[in-house]
Amino acid sequence: MNIEKSVTRRQFIEGTIATAASLAMAGPALGAEDKPAPPAAPKPASFTRKIKVGVIGGGGRGNFIGGLMKQHGGYEIHAVADYFPDLAESLGDNLGADKSRRFTGLSSCKKVLDSGVEAIAIIDVPYFYPEQAKAAVEAGCHVYMAKPVAVDVPGCLTIEGAARQATEKKRVFLVDYQIPHDPANIEVANRVRAGGVGPVAHILSFGCPGAWADPPKGPTIEDRLRGAVWLSDIALGGDNVVSHDIHILDGVTWITGKRAASACGRSRILRPEPHGDRTDACDVVFEYDDGVLWTHVTHSLDNNSDTGSLQASILGLSATAHFGYWTKAYVRGGDKHYSGEVSGQIYNEGAERNVADFYRNITEGHFENLTAKRAVDGTLTAILGREAAARGCYLTMEQLIRENKRLEVDLRGLKA
Repeated sequence: MNIEKSVTRRQFIEGTIATAASLAMAGPALGAEDKPAPPAAPKPASFTRKIKVGVIGGGGRGNFIGGLMKQHGGYEIHAVADYFPDLAESLGDNLGADKSRRFTGLSSCKKVLDSGVEAIAIIDVPYFYPEQAKAAVEAGCHVYMAKPVAVDVPGCLTIEGAARQATEKKRVFLVDYQIPHDPANIEVANRVRAGGVGPVAHILSFGCPGAWADPPKGPTIEDRLRGAVWLSDIALGGDNVVSHDIHILDGVTWITGKRAASACGRSRILRPEPHGDRTDACDVVFEYDDGVLWTHVTHSLDNNSDTGSLQASILGLSATAHFGYWTKAYVRGGDKHYSGEVSGQIYNEGAERNVADFYRNITEGHFENLTAKRAVDGTLTAILGREAAARGCYLTMEQLIRENKRLEVDLRGLKA
């Protein structure tokens, strides 16, 4: 399979279940001032041990991650699955999976687990992630999964429990994020944690993915599972603040080391003839337990906005830090000034490093599974923001978790 070298920010979300697509993103790797040495790029190698992996999800993202695993050299693509037969066949052709191990339907994940895999890559629709991850850990498999890890609180708690069980069973549970792998972002994070901005006053972040496809609904939800249409249904994808903005919300969680304690906000739908229930505009103010405020702004509109998507600023008393995707990375002011540039290939490079980490963690026995814990914190923060904005109220994380509200999807009429 020919994996392109770059992906646009909209396509890397759409590609989760759509046909693979990519466009070139230009930009220098790092700025000239105080730039950290980048981690070594993965090199082709000969591996004495091949990990049998199953890939769940035949869209662009599944083909992309599966392709990186095949390219890595330490994996054998043993089985593949997608709800739709044509996508499962295409994925199998691209990754070289035997025709007898290309599974379809709602139960395709279980079929992959029963096929003799050691590990599973979960890359289909977020609504199904918690159930799939839990089943994989119970089957004794290592788990590599996309984000967001869930669309509701019960799902987050299921992922938290599955990751804990994975550690107990000496299994790897890795969630694939890219911002924490970029050298310039790492440098900014280190300087912020070392007091580079002084006491933090507030944080400002942006999502803003553009408009998702939202065609009329059919007699079942089958047509919502294809072509990334699920992004327009909150129960399937979590809404923009969860499905897309999780990248930068995780980035803030990564740097601060904690999740928000409360939130308030507003959201609304304003596109003509909406079919799904995703919101078009959402503003949230989070608050940490120490009083630090964090404002997050997102919209799903094709409106030529010049707002920097998936970027954040941490504003302190003496300096400001900036990081994210496709952006300048810096600490301005104070005694830890830094200027760099996030790689224009952050999405591809971050995924390559995660695929390499997954193999290394399995073969070297690293079962701390820290990305899973942070992923739960980041996803709970995103859900808190979504719920506070939808209700137009002040909502605490404690209240949200106590409610334990589950989002339901009508699966009647779908192929088992």
